[in-house]
Amino acid sequence: MNVVLIVDDEKSLRRLLKEALTEETLEVYTAADGKEALQLVDELRPDLVLLDLILPDMNGIQVLKKIKKKQPEVLIIIMTAFGEIRSAVEAMKNQAYDYLTKPFDIEDLKLTIARALEQINVRREYRRLRQLQEGHYRVDQIVGESEATRQLRAKVKQIAESEARTVLILGESGTGKELVAKGLHYESPRRDGPLIEVNCAAITETLFESELFGHEKGAFTDAKMLKKGLIELAHKGTVFLDEISEMSLATQAKFLRFIQDRTFKRVGGVKEIEVDVRIVAASNKDLEVQVKEGLFRQDLFYRLNVIPLRLLPLRERTADILPLAYHFLEQANMFFHKSIKNISIDAEKLLDAYHWPGNVRELKNMMERMVILENSETILLEHLPPEVTAARTPKEPSLFSSLTIPRPLEQVERSYILQVLEMVNGNKTKAAEILGISRQTLRAKLAED
Repeated sequence: MNVVLIVDDEKSLRRLLKEALTEETLEVYTAADGKEALQLVDELRPDLVLLDLILPDMNGIQVLKKIKKKQPEVLIIIMTAFGEIRSAVEAMKNQAYDYLTKPFDIEDLKLTIARALEQINVRREYRRLRQLQEGHYRVDQIVGESEATRQLRAKVKQIAESEARTVLILGESGTGKELVAKGLHYESPRRDGPLIEVNCAAITETLFESELFGHEKGAFTDAKMLKKGLIELAHKGTVFLDEISEMSLATQAKFLRFIQDRTFKRVGGVKEIEVDVRIVAASNKDLEVQVKEGLFRQDLFYRLNVIPLRLLPLRERTADILPLAYHFLEQANMFFHKSIKNISIDAEKLLDAYHWPGNVRELKNMMERMVILENSETILLEHLPPEVTAARTPKEPSLFSSLTIPRPLEQVERSYILQVLEMVNGNKTKAAEILGISRQTLRAKLAED
């Protein structure tokens, strides 16, 4: 229930207003002077204050300023006599929501209060949703127990809290680039500002500049009014440019100029507009290869590559597979109102052995599908999709399986390493685990002639 405080020295008016507003399912309190009003603001933290400009102990403008200092988000409606309009205008300049001249119609007052409360409730719902989203995209939502994921969580938090204005996220499709981008925003001092997401592959080249930088009225045939671009709307926040490799070379040139000095002109405009935004760009393509092939500007790549974050594919951080599977199982249970508690050991082994070409996104979709379709308390081998059951944990290769004649030890060792690599589809991390050596040692042995 919304709380309303009425501040007026006329007892009869206070009683009349309280009776009228209590009927509107509001919690209504009254105060006869400024001192009592300020005490009640501290105690009640009202949503709305109806404030008379003339009070026995201080003037209404003073009370308004003190209330706003204590509780900036409270809305204040000024009640004033006709001859005090100038003071009412001054009150509006000091962040009053609206004013009504006495004597006013009760129905007009109720309408004004209804509009104010609607704004309050919209703000409250926005805060609730923002807090919900903020919690969903904190760094601890980057799930996994591998060393790579532990380091990633630490890096994201460190970068988010820094003054870094440009971050580049690289990784295959489905590795979690969007989650990292949102973590960078919601863990940062910019969290109260907007997060604007731009899919560079979804906007045509002809519209890109207008979407990004906006346009002035009359800039082109369909420009009926001024339009602020996504960059301008993100002021004091973050712009997430997904699939930036899909940006055309012509647009890249204009975007490069913006990144260099954080100023731009709307299409058809002459005024330089400066904004304070953090740019987070992401690509599932190797931008260095794109540069060599002439598909991406080298100077823009250098500007973006100030702080690179490389996300490993799931097949190279196998320690994350099962923690992620259980994380997505829990989420899917909540969303689909199911209670599947476990994954059988045999099913776990196959999930762990699968190559995961679609990475984390594929695992999430798979867990959701199984939760929807199955009703038992445990996910069993037969519940797994065919692409997973086709994968088998590699058999331990025989050391002498390829020996026909005796060979030097170095050759036998290298042959064995190559067999293991073949068995795990070239996954060096998995091969190193089977061989009981580090990835660095494995690389060194493969490099030996």
